[in-house]
Amino acid sequence: MKWAEISIKTTHEATEVIAEIFHEVGASGVVIEDPALVNEYRASGAWDYTDIPEATNTEIVTVKAYLPVDEQLDDKLAVFKNRVDELAGHNIDKGLGDINCTEIQDEDWSTTWKEYFHPIKVGDLIVIKPSWEEYNASPDDIIIELDPGMAFGTGTHHTTSMCIRLLEEIIKGGQEVFDVGTGSGVLAITAAKLGAMKVTAVDFDPVAVRVAKENIEANHVSAIITTGQSDLLKNVDGKADVIIANIIADIIIRLLDDIPNRLKLGGTMIASGIIADRLSDVTKAVIDHGLTVDRVIEEGGWVAMVIHNGGN
Repeated sequence: MKWAEISIKTTHEATEVIAEIFHEVGASGVVIEDPALVNEYRASGAWDYTDIPEATNTEIVTVKAYLPVDEQLDDKLAVFKNRVDELAGHNIDKGLGDINCTEIQDEDWSTTWKEYFHPIKVGDLIVIKPSWEEYNASPDDIIIELDPGMAFGTGTHHTTSMCIRLLEEIIKGGQEVFDVGTGSGVLAITAAKLGAMKVTAVDFDPVAVRVAKENIEANHVSAIITTGQSDLLKNVDGKADVIIANIIADIIIRLLDDIPNRLKLGGTMIASGIIADRLSDVTKAVIDHGLTVDRVIEEGGWVAMVIHNGGN
């Protein structure tokens, strides 16, 4: 399969907003190349060795995403460009705003990822490990082997890692879980390995569903997790004890229409993928649907919410 790597040179100020625009046009994840962050890592000694030179220009951030090369690509690129051009009207500096589109093969992308994706302990228990890497696990570690494919969701992005840490607190065993917008399946696998009785993992993108299924099989949790293509919860039956939605603010707001009837009384929803500026919009929608915000955590300009269904 051919993929288009879309990249844009922008400012720190616009980075998170552009990442959300990428999500809106169908990208399941983004890559952010921030030279200031690289310099911080170099100075901190977090890397044992790196041949990456120190960046001298730290003001330009490159944001990348991947979209399938199909009949919808030109329309998606046009929407992306228009949304970026509209940032000036919101007093957000897009910087250079240079947009580049390059075709790549799926296998080329996967090989490139192997240079940067290494084992990482995300929470107190969960360790995300690429299948090609070795890791010396401690007795309490729960290992998730993951090949991200084109659906990303490696567990290293703030939005995903916050969800994983919250799942470590919320999944106590025996619960039924819906993972909406599953991407690589990492959150569904996390829920299953923490003790969920049944997990339904869905995504609108058929590529994400395929990648998620492969990762679920590799982690030996196919007996617990069912995958499928769905527009939010449209093709999902029943009610859940826990609903995970690591998507974007506007889609979470749309999903909230279904939550009072699809989340059991006393149940919990984890909503992530929300840029901090949209917190008030999502909070209002939660309250309007008779739900309660139990907790909000923020990391790297992104917000995750713990939402409770106490009934009306």
